[in-house]
Amino acid sequence: MQSHPWGHYSGAPVTSWNPDGRSMTLLRELRYTDPKGVVWVAPAGSVVDGASIPRSLWSFMGGPFEGKYRNASVLHDVSYDQKQRPPQDCDRIFYAAMRCSGVGAVEAKTMYYSLLRFGRHWRFSIKRAKPVKVGGKIVARAEPAYPRAVAVSQEEIQSARDWIRSAAPTLEQIEQRAEGEPR
Repeated sequence: MQSHPWGHYSGAPVTSWNPDGRSMTLLRELRYTDPKGVVWVAPAGSVVDGASIPRSLWSFMGGPFEGKYRNASVLHDVSYDQKQRPPQDCDRIFYAAMRCSGVGAVEAKTMYYSLLRFGRHWRFSIKRAKPVKVGGKIVARAEPAYPRAVAVSQEEIQSARDWIRSAAPTLEQIEQRAEGEPR
């Protein structure tokens, strides 16, 4: 185990492709300790599909199972599926784990921005009422709110990348820009 300012991994992912040809199952757990000492575990048996990286970005940034950010993608997918931690923590771990894997600052911040702006999201402990018909009567049933991803704009990503290169923003500034962009 090597000390690293971005944390460290214990082991590497061992996976098997699933019959759908799009997802993988972890055969062994992947464990990552973040810079604060928090341990993130993607247990054996977890199914990952790289859904955090929108398909339209694959030609621009690479597919979900290639490149140095692969392990970070696995951790992010599993943490989103588990929903045991706030989504902002799950998104930030994607950034830290990419840096731990050797992804450079500009690329990791650009991918972080793209995830925030165009990826799938969920809200932690927030429910909204959805009307449903029960016995001919309309009632409200609480369901989790899952904001939809927006269409990817490669021009917007390039603009964000240029800004990241020139301004070296913090993660907070990237989050503000991603949230402040009109949808």
